[in-house]
Amino acid sequence: MSDSTSPPRAKSPAERLATPVQFLTGVGPQRAELLGRLGLQTACDVLFQFPRDYQDLTDLRAIRDLEEDRLQSVEGQVVDVDLRETGPGRSLLGVLVREENHYLRAIWFNQPFLRTRFKAGQRLVLSGKPRLNQMRWEIVHPDVQWLEPEETAPPGKLLPVYPLTEGLAQGAMRRISQGVVESLCDAVEEALPADFLAAHRLSPIQTALRQIHFPDSHESLAAARRRFVYQELFVLQLALALKRQQSRQDAHAPPLVSTAKIDARIRRLFPFTLTGGQETAIREVAADLARPIPMHRLLQGDVGSGKTAVALYAMLLAVAHGRQAVLMAPTEVLAVQHAQTLGRLLEQGRVRTGLLTGGLSAGDRQRLLAQTAAGELDILIGTQAIVLAGVEFAKLGLVVIDEQHKFGVRQRAMLKQAGADPHYLVMTATPIPRTVALTLYGDLDVSTLREAPPGRQTLHSYAPAPEQRASWWEFYRKKLREGRQGYVIAPLVEDSEQADATSVATLFEQLANGELEEFRLGLIHGRLSSAEKAEAMDRFRDGETQVLVATSVIEVGVDIPNATLMTIEGGERFGLAQLHQLRGRVSRGNFSGYCAVFAAPETPAAAARLKAFVESTDGFVLAEADFSLRGPGDLFGTKQHGLPPLRIANLQTDQEVLDEARRDAQQIVVADPGLQQPDLARLRRIVFARYGQALDLGAIG
Repeated sequence: MSDSTSPPRAKSPAERLATPVQFLTGVGPQRAELLGRLGLQTACDVLFQFPRDYQDLTDLRAIRDLEEDRLQSVEGQVVDVDLRETGPGRSLLGVLVREENHYLRAIWFNQPFLRTRFKAGQRLVLSGKPRLNQMRWEIVHPDVQWLEPEETAPPGKLLPVYPLTEGLAQGAMRRISQGVVESLCDAVEEALPADFLAAHRLSPIQTALRQIHFPDSHESLAAARRRFVYQELFVLQLALALKRQQSRQDAHAPPLVSTAKIDARIRRLFPFTLTGGQETAIREVAADLARPIPMHRLLQGDVGSGKTAVALYAMLLAVAHGRQAVLMAPTEVLAVQHAQTLGRLLEQGRVRTGLLTGGLSAGDRQRLLAQTAAGELDILIGTQAIVLAGVEFAKLGLVVIDEQHKFGVRQRAMLKQAGADPHYLVMTATPIPRTVALTLYGDLDVSTLREAPPGRQTLHSYAPAPEQRASWWEFYRKKLREGRQGYVIAPLVEDSEQADATSVATLFEQLANGELEEFRLGLIHGRLSSAEKAEAMDRFRDGETQVLVATSVIEVGVDIPNATLMTIEGGERFGLAQLHQLRGRVSRGNFSGYCAVFAAPETPAAAARLKAFVESTDGFVLAEADFSLRGPGDLFGTKQHGLPPLRIANLQTDQEVLDEARRDAQQIVVADPGLQQPDLARLRRIVFARYGQALDLGAIG
C-alpha cells in the first residue's frame, strides 16, 4: 500500500508540456474554449504558437522627446475621439492621446469604421513617424497596440503580436504566453546535437523560444527566428532525403538500357527534330532507366516545350525491353489527347496502346483490364480511373504522371505500387520556382526544358480596355475568315448569384447571337459526359467547328495547331499560371497566336498579375512573378501533396537557409541512413512525427 503522506510524483517534461490549456495560469474554462478556436489545446501548442508580428517599442519615447520622420512609439491615454466628414465619401478620424502633460494626435483618413475601437480612458501604444503640425505632434495612420488597464509597455522591447480570435484580447494572450514561456521552456528537449548547433551558429532551443516570444532586440529576434526556420526546413529536407534514400535503396527496378539500336528505332518514330533541351532530358532519363534502381525524376517544362516527346521516348524504351508503361493524366480531355498523339506517332509500329477513362462501358473496361493484366497492352493511358479501377499489370516497368501537382500523394503512391518497383517519371507544365521545387519535389531529380520546339511562332498577349472590345472581336473574326480557329474561355460552368461572372453556357448563347453569329461554335466543359466532350473536341479538331467555347477544362494538353485565337473572359478570376496554361493552347503550330484577356481587377495584386501576363510569355519568369505576388501559400497545390504547411519558414525570403538545410540534410542521411545515431534520436522522432505519414516513411520508421 502506498504512503498517503508521500509527496506527489513530479511530472515529466512531456507531461508538463501536455498540460491542457484550461489549467494554465490565467486561462480557465472560458478562455480555454477561445484558445481552442486557435488550435491551442496544450501548453506545448501555446509555446510553439509564435507571434505573427511585433510592435516595435525599441524607440519608445515621451512625447516631448519626439523627432520628426523617424519611426518612434508613444505610450499614452485616449482623452478624445473625433470623427468628421470632409467631403462626399471622405472622413477624418482624430484620436487625442495624452502622456503626462503632453498631447499627440493620431489621424486616419477615410477609415470611419475605426471610430468604435477607441474610447476615452483607453491606454495604448502608437507607432509611426511623427510630425509637428501647428506646434502639436501628429502621427498619420499609426500602428496601434491596445494595452490592458494594468499592462505597461515594456521600454526598449519588441512587443509580440499573436493571432487572436473574437473575445481574446492581445494583452491576455501575451500574459498566457509569457507564463508558459517562463515556466515551460526548460521542459523542451533539444533536438539538435550541441556540436551541430555550434557548427551552424544556431541558438539553443530554450534561448530561441524565449527570444521568439519576447525578444530583447532585433538581433536576438533574428537569431531566434533563424533557429526555427532552419529547423523547420532541415526537418523537411531530412524527410525528403530519407524518402529519396528509401526509394533508391530498398527497391530494385528493371534496368532499361538504351542501346544504339533501340535508340535509332525510337527516334525513327519522331517526325520532328528534337531540341537541345529534349536531347539533354532524354540523356538524363535514359541514364536513370539504365540503373537497377527506380528512376524518380521530375520533368518540368513550359507550355509547348515538348515534354510528351521525352516521356514517349522513356515509354518506348520500357516497351523495347518487354515492359509495360502507364501514362496518367489529370483530365479525360488530356488523356484522350495523349492517346491520339501516341496513336499517330505509333501507327506504323507494333506498340499496343489502350485508353482507360471513366467513360468506358463496363464491358470495354473489363476487356482493357484483362489485356493489361495479361501483358497484351504495352502502354496504358488514362485518368485516375487507372488507380480507382485497381489495374493489374503483367510487367510494369515505367509510370509517367502528367501534371503531377494535380494528383494527391496517395494517388501517385497507389499507382506506383501497381507493379514491382517501376521507374517513375512525373511531368509538369507549371514551371516551379526553385525553392518550391526543392520543397515539394525534394526527393526527385529534376530535368528542365526551357526552349520551345523549332517552328513555334510568336505569341501575342493583350489585356484590352473595355472600349477596345469591339476592335478585338473584329480582329478575331478576321482571323477566323482567314481559316484559323479559336477558343473563348469562361470562368464558370453555370451562372451564380454569388459570382459576378459569365457562365460558359451564357457566353455561348451571347456569342452565337452576337459577335460570332456567322461562325460555327462548339461547347465543352467538365460537366459534359465523356462522349460529349470527345465529340466536341473531335469536331473542333476536324474543323467542323471554328470556335470552341470552353471552361479551363482545356487548360492543359489540348493541341490543335490551327487554333491560334483565344479570348478569356473574367480574367481576374484566373491565377497567373492558369492564364499562361490557357494561352499555351494557341501557340502550337506554324501561325502566330493571339490571346486577349478581358478582366476587371479589383485589387492591385490582380492588376499586377495581368500586367505580368501581358509582358512575358516565359513560364519560368511568370512562375517567379506569381510567387512574388501571391507568396508562399498554396501556390502550387501544396495541399495536394499532403505535406503539412510550413509554420514559420518563408520560401521567398529564406532561400539561403533552405539551401543550407538541404545540403546538411543530404550529408547526414548519406552518413547515417535512417538517422540511427543516438544523438539524432530526438530529431528522428520529429521527422517521422511530422512527415512520416505524408511521405510514407513507415518502411524505415
